[in-house]
Amino acid sequence: MTDWLNLHLEEAVNRKRIYRIMRDMGIYAIYPAPNLSKRFHAEYVKPYLLRKIKVSRPNQVWGVDITYIPMEKGFMYLFVIIDWYSRYIVDYELSITLDKGFVLNCMRRALKRNKPEIVNSDQGGQFTNPDYIRLLEENKVRVSMDGKGQRLDNAGTERYFRTLKYDRIYVYEIRTPRELRQILNEYMLVYNHKRPHDSLGGVPPAYEYESARQYALTA
Repeated sequence: MTDWLNLHLEEAVNRKRIYRIMRDMGIYAIYPAPNLSKRFHAEYVKPYLLRKIKVSRPNQVWGVDITYIPMEKGFMYLFVIIDWYSRYIVDYELSITLDKGFVLNCMRRALKRNKPEIVNSDQGGQFTNPDYIRLLEENKVRVSMDGKGQRLDNAGTERYFRTLKYDRIYVYEIRTPRELRQILNEYMLVYNHKRPHDSLGGVPPAYEYESARQYALTA
């Protein structure tokens, strides 16, 4: 679209401006996205445990998911761990492949700091495999998985990905993995510690995560 307009208009326009105008008009490209939710083994699929559970404290439930982040050439995969109560980003990791290793590394790192009661994911291959299940069970964490095709089961994590992409990813022309890492590092800090969240009464996720945890420890 940018190339076509530059060819037919008298003044030059850049890609960022065209993207902003198309976004404001609700015009989006339609293309097949990578399928990140293919099962590895059906025998490792776990039931959804959160149907009747009220999430009322930090580290009660963590949601995990993977999305792809587009760059100028290609894309990378982003894995995040989100505390469902506070919307706090517990940890995250980038990878150039969908190998389960980056998921396991991130989860091990997070579990060294805190241990949730339940971790919920979709039925993707990075989660329906013996290494992932074993890691959580060895740490006394219950494993929950969305029903097949039930993306609303993990809606909080999906909303976070949408916020991230509209706030940062789609407004920059990211050229290299290094640039992407810098943008994500900055955004995670702002999101956790500075960005007010409507569902939390206008405070950032870190405030709710830390204050609720401290209250629980002293109660």
